[in-house]
Amino acid sequence: MFILYIIFGLILVGAIGLGNSLRIVKQYERGVVFRLGRVTSEPKQPGMTAIVPFVDKLEKVNLQIVTMPIPAQDGITRDNVTVRVDAVIYFKVVDSRKAIVDVEDYQLAVSQVAQTSLRSIIGQSELDDLLTNRERLNQGLAIMIDSPAVDWGVHIDRVEIKDVALPETMKRSMSRQAEAERERRSRVIIADGELQASNKLAQAAEKMADTPSALQLRLLQTIVEVAAERNSTLVLPFPVELLRFLEGNTPKDSAAADSAANASSSDADAPADTAPSDAPDEGDPALTSADLDEMMRALAASVKLTETDPAEESPPTNAPSEEGTDEGGRV
Repeated sequence: MFILYIIFGLILVGAIGLGNSLRIVKQYERGVVFRLGRVTSEPKQPGMTAIVPFVDKLEKVNLQIVTMPIPAQDGITRDNVTVRVDAVIYFKVVDSRKAIVDVEDYQLAVSQVAQTSLRSIIGQSELDDLLTNRERLNQGLAIMIDSPAVDWGVHIDRVEIKDVALPETMKRSMSRQAEAERERRSRVIIADGELQASNKLAQAAEKMADTPSALQLRLLQTIVEVAAERNSTLVLPFPVELLRFLEGNTPKDSAAADSAANASSSDADAPADTAPSDAPDEGDPALTSADLDEMMRALAASVKLTETDPAEESPPTNAPSEEGTDEGGRV
């Protein structure tokens, strides 16, 4: 019976030892075996592997790409602008033995060297480079981090600058600069358009000067366009050329007749008890056409009153005439 207990204990110890000696290494991992404190030659490959229980110690190393955010770093650029920059770094372990033996915590080491490299990049760059030329800065930052990480068995795959935080005063200054630039472009475009329009108008004026009828056609076209908008008021411009045409074609005989009629009406309008002066007074202003029309209307009214006044046509009936008295005396 005692022998059975011994055999059962040996089987149990063997099972426990076998369980401690068997390890499973995943596909994205590598196993580094420490045997009595020393690293064996080659890391263990993925799958089930056996180690000596209570003698070997297996350390697993992840070979996947690690995404690590870099905390935001405050710095002053080369053109003396205070900025706050954060980034993200992608790296992976390429040598599991170095990552375990040569550095205590490779992830912490990569994080620290990434922060210092980021501050160095900020001090070497200008603000415009941080805002517009990030691709070149990302490459330079990756090279700076990868140089010490090679000895740790770590490869820096990529580094990306995420955000550049600017002071509020700098944001306002940049916004004013952008507005001024847009205003300058708009003014240049408007001036260029005015120049082209003036050139085209000058060419059109030369064509219309050669053919005056084109101006009238353009006027009619403008009237049609305005009338198509259903407007209740239509403003029709009167061309100056038409006034000049009417002025040049006015008959001289009619003008002379009008001047003679105006002169006769002014003579007739003068009062009878006042003798007209032979020479006009140089100090009196010239009569206008409105004054002449008023004088003509006054003359016509005085003539009408003279023709219809009964006091001047015949004496009153109750007044005795001189001829009747003489005849009566003689009779």
